[in-house]
Amino acid sequence: MKHEACSRFPRHFQGLLWSKPIEKLDLTKDKVYIIHQILAFGSFEDIKVLFRLYSKKEIRTVFTHYPKQIYKAAMFSFVKNFILGLKDTILNSQRYVQASVGNN
Repeated sequence: MKHEACSRFPRHFQGLLWSKPIEKLDLTKDKVYIIHQILAFGSFEDIKVLFRLYSKKEIRTVFTHYPKQIYKAAMFSFVKNFILGLKDTILNSQRYVQASVGNN
């Protein structure tokens, strides 16, 4: 599946996947990065594309087994509970939610 991403990603995904050019992203090797970036920063349309690239099972597995501390609290809850249907799954939000700055 090497370098398959460039032909499958909408061009505007470059703004969501800013770590390197999207044509150099590998759908398998960069799966954790791609899934979390789209879930945390993408629109509903972007998330629909994500579900065409990966199965719901793959997305749920990445989300639960490879947490990334990039989510705002509300977005973490929305993705966990509604997008992925993990309401009954206990996850440590501190492993997902960015620390607040200036809210002391």
